[in-house]
Amino acid sequence: MECPHLGSSVCIAPDSAKFPQGSPSSWCCSVCRSNKSPWVCLTCSSVHCGRYVNGHAKKHYEDAQIPMTNHKKTEKQEKVQHTVCMDCSSYSTYCYRCDDFVVNDTKLGLVQKVREHLQNLENSAFTSDRHRKRKLLESSSLNSKLLKVNGSTTALCATGLRNLGNTCFMNAILQSLSNIQQFCCYFKELPAVELRNGKTAGRRTYHTRSQGDNNVSLVEEFRKTLCALWQGSQTAFSPESLFYVVWKIMPNFRGYQQQDAHEFMRYLLDHLHLELQGGFNGVSRSVILQESSNLSASNKCCINGASTVVTAIFGGILQNEVNCLICGTESRKFDPFLDLSLDIPSQFRNKRTKNQESGPMCTLRDCLRSFTDLEELDETELYMCHKCKKKQKSTKKFWIQKLPKVLCLHLKRFHWTAYLRNKVDTYVEFPLRGLDMKCYLLEPENSGPESCLYDLVAVVVHHGSGVGSGHYTAYAAHEGRWFHFNDSTVTLTDEETVGKAKAYILFYVERQAKPGAEKL
Repeated sequence: MECPHLGSSVCIAPDSAKFPQGSPSSWCCSVCRSNKSPWVCLTCSSVHCGRYVNGHAKKHYEDAQIPMTNHKKTEKQEKVQHTVCMDCSSYSTYCYRCDDFVVNDTKLGLVQKVREHLQNLENSAFTSDRHRKRKLLESSSLNSKLLKVNGSTTALCATGLRNLGNTCFMNAILQSLSNIQQFCCYFKELPAVELRNGKTAGRRTYHTRSQGDNNVSLVEEFRKTLCALWQGSQTAFSPESLFYVVWKIMPNFRGYQQQDAHEFMRYLLDHLHLELQGGFNGVSRSVILQESSNLSASNKCCINGASTVVTAIFGGILQNEVNCLICGTESRKFDPFLDLSLDIPSQFRNKRTKNQESGPMCTLRDCLRSFTDLEELDETELYMCHKCKKKQKSTKKFWIQKLPKVLCLHLKRFHWTAYLRNKVDTYVEFPLRGLDMKCYLLEPENSGPESCLYDLVAVVVHHGSGVGSGHYTAYAAHEGRWFHFNDSTVTLTDEETVGKAKAYILFYVERQAKPGAEKL
């Protein structure tokens, strides 16, 4: 938003002598000494922690607004306010009086000058720290960022995502999507675009939570986030700009409460698809559609119009077959899908661990069979039979008419009981490679022997008891190694650990080669 208070609040000029030593992102609060979420006041250059730490930045503003007992205050004291501050990590500007993020600047461009100065300080600190680490690495054979693979030493280049306040649901989905090679590469290869013109042309765009400014691009912020991952230049990246765009175009995700990762994934893919259909930020719609069509002319699945990279990779087609039990009339309908939501069969819902011996083990095949098996619709789902001219009892069955390049399987772990949404904590066994989907196809005879085999590439896990609480993490395979992504922390793991996870969302990639595979 356009803030009217910058003229009276931004009084500092870029001067290293006025700021603390070290990188701005690690500056400490002048009250509690916490180095989490530091903000610098643009009136007096003092540093305080954000509202989600101990809130001393906001308290600094509130204390400055207390009327002075001395009635002889000067005109300058009356005008000077401590209402505007800057995030020392993302360089976003916030006004406490407006209670919103700021996108404009003073006439002299002081906000941008401070921003560029902080960025220079951060880059200088990063460069010196990198030189220091390089010297340590040269003098020591042990380094926590290195891994021995087949006798050679390789760098652990994975990048974590900072938690902005219960945003683990978003981080887990972003890390999973970033490891789907064809999907990720498409966005990283898109041209970078500037979202604003005029006074702010050529500068980085800082998004606002207000609803008045619609000049934002989800595709562009998603592209920048993917580019920041796996480049190895930092241990963690803050997806703040992407999160603000999410707030603007997806109202359901505004605020800092815990959200459902599957719901976020669907909103994200749907909005990416819609924006790519219409073109974005000067890149024409025809160019984007042409690039998308180059992925595979035979693998298009159109959801809400023309195909995009989203539907070309995640899009499949279901056949919904309904039969009237009174007259035998059969109705067939084809529905596109980006993911399949699978129930965990009721007979398995008490088995919580892989090693629990009571009862049979629930497998992914059980969930897929439950989804595709013939079922009789209950009284609340009566089918309107066009031959009988009224609602009748009927049966329903799903067939997969076309499989996607990336098969996304969502296990329905949250169910409403009375007024509560409870979690089904059952362990579901799933294969890491060789998931065979041929038996669920409408016309399996028309598919090749390897075209229905899928290998696991990522898993999203929900830890905790409820959808509105708990924590999300993700496992993902990258260049033959498995990683565990827990917000800003990334660790190497193994297949055994991944196989024990209580999966919430599974991402399988269509197998291209023809090696032997164990089938599900």
